[in-house]
Amino acid sequence: MAATPLPPLPHPLVVGDIGGTNARFAWADAPGADVRIVARLRTADFAGPADAIRHVAGLVGAAPRSAVLCGAGPVDGLRCQLTNAGWLIDGHALAADLGLSGGLLLNDFEAQALSLPAVPAANLLAIGPDHADGPGPRLVLGPGTGLGVGALLTVDGRFVPLASEGGHVDLAPGSDEERAVFARMERVGGRLAGEVVLSGSGLVRLHRARCRVAGAESAWTEGAQVVTAALADPASPEAATVRMFLDILGRFAGDMAIAFCATGGVYIAGGIVPRLIPLLDHARFRAAFEAKEPVRWLPESIATRLIVSADAVLHGMAAIAARPDRYAVDFAGRNWAAGRA
Repeated sequence: MAATPLPPLPHPLVVGDIGGTNARFAWADAPGADVRIVARLRTADFAGPADAIRHVAGLVGAAPRSAVLCGAGPVDGLRCQLTNAGWLIDGHALAADLGLSGGLLLNDFEAQALSLPAVPAANLLAIGPDHADGPGPRLVLGPGTGLGVGALLTVDGRFVPLASEGGHVDLAPGSDEERAVFARMERVGGRLAGEVVLSGSGLVRLHRARCRVAGAESAWTEGAQVVTAALADPASPEAATVRMFLDILGRFAGDMAIAFCATGGVYIAGGIVPRLIPLLDHARFRAAFEAKEPVRWLPESIATRLIVSADAVLHGMAAIAARPDRYAVDFAGRNWAAGRA
């Protein structure tokens, strides 16, 4: 006998993508209804997720009945402590505090992976040849406040997410220039992990190290400052730093692609790379992505695409709430009904 399809989560629904710096929220009045982007908030401006959701509900003029949230940190049961901010997202506490009938908490790149089937084509930019997708996993990764990595499988017609902390694997330099720069770069916890370089703060570290190699100093303290200067002058030292950043990202994406055998395609998300499109050399990115001897044949066949809208994940999370039967997620174990032990 076929299993009874899971019903949609109760609506109205609030969905939130909560990072170390920013929290984006959207709203859906009914399953399958248009998703409204309601607010883009600074995480530091609110004591925690309950206060932020109350603010969003005030903007909408209604109370949510359920929530789907993703957080930039590892999920332990129904709780997520953000890696780069003080918020603790606790599903039971939120359900009790806000009177929610249900909810779902995901790791941010678990949510990015689950959202891939719902990303509109208009929100995708092919980097290099747009190869046809194979039957294997789809991989999503991206620099923001941190560096997220997640994957999506399709099994018996249902989508299965694979959460990951792949952003914390070690990086190695790929050229003599990078070796000199890496030798002058600040470590975090004694390591040069992916997130130490491929993030907003990592862009600052990378630029400082490049300046030190050149016998200069950088005054920039935020990744956005480096990006702004790079876009203003493509011949500037900051632009050269951005190009090295993209080289390292291409190489890291290729490493993750072969680790996951991601023949379903590799998607670049996060808040940084869409700003760098004017400096993105497609051929150079693909060269770094594909240089994986002796398995070069594998990344050569894999498409790389940039998700150009940071809000795309919110549409995907609303789709999960509307059609949970399409997703192989433990809804029974991960749903937050108020008052559950």
